[in-house]
Amino acid sequence: MTEALMNERQRLINLGYRLLGSLAEAEDVVQETYARWYALSPARRDEIEVPAAWLTRVAGRICLDLLGSARARRESYVGEWIPEPVPAGGDPADRVTLDESVSMAFLVMLESMTPAERVSFILHDVFRYPFAEVAEIVGRTPAACRQLASSARRRVRESHTPATTAARQAEIVREFGRAWAAKDIEALVSLLDPGVTAIGDGGGLVTATVEPVVGASPVAARFVGLAELATALTVQERVVNGEPGLVARDHDELTVLAFEITGEKITHIWAVRNPEKLRPWS
Repeated sequence: MTEALMNERQRLINLGYRLLGSLAEAEDVVQETYARWYALSPARRDEIEVPAAWLTRVAGRICLDLLGSARARRESYVGEWIPEPVPAGGDPADRVTLDESVSMAFLVMLESMTPAERVSFILHDVFRYPFAEVAEIVGRTPAACRQLASSARRRVRESHTPATTAARQAEIVREFGRAWAAKDIEALVSLLDPGVTAIGDGGGLVTATVEPVVGASPVAARFVGLAELATALTVQERVVNGEPGLVARDHDELTVLAFEITGEKITHIWAVRNPEKLRPWS
């Protein structure tokens, strides 16, 4: 039984990360979930017919509570809050399955949902839980959860952009990295959509632009300015949340960049610099 329970850990990590946008918080949720399981008496544990379902319900409820308090915490966050980026690889037990439901664009879109919408949608549409089980976690009727998921699904459709092949995305990100390292502002502008938005997240712990930068020329100028300030800048291609991204280093300072690409142009850049969100990248 113990081995079977621990095998649920990765699934719970995946659930928590998609619900919270934070690997660190997902790990805390899983730890708390198991703590509650082992706090039960042996007789009570024996009464639970499907321990995996019990773990999911508890983890889902903890995430729902955390989502409710997260909005208040993020209002006091210094600058923009960006979901924590995850790399490929790592400990299999803690690994987040990298698919379209963890792309940075998708996670950012999830932030616009209410906690109940997000939990209903992720549990049903991503993890395929029936609405009867979702209802037990959210504390609503199955019909209400169905409506919440439908509303969330509509948001997803409205935010959907035409797909660019992974190979072409990788080429565009590679070209961006080269142009940035070369401080080639014209090359950068040519890769950016006229309405591109770049957002940085330093969390008040390292320097980052507090407000989003909008427009191809301002964004290109910002990145060239950063390159000119750096004394030992290196830019490497890495998989960020399952998609082509970049990791930039300047001595001990680390930046992980995720991109959204529509057609042949970069439309969004998310630059995470908060060191508390970059533990898996160190």
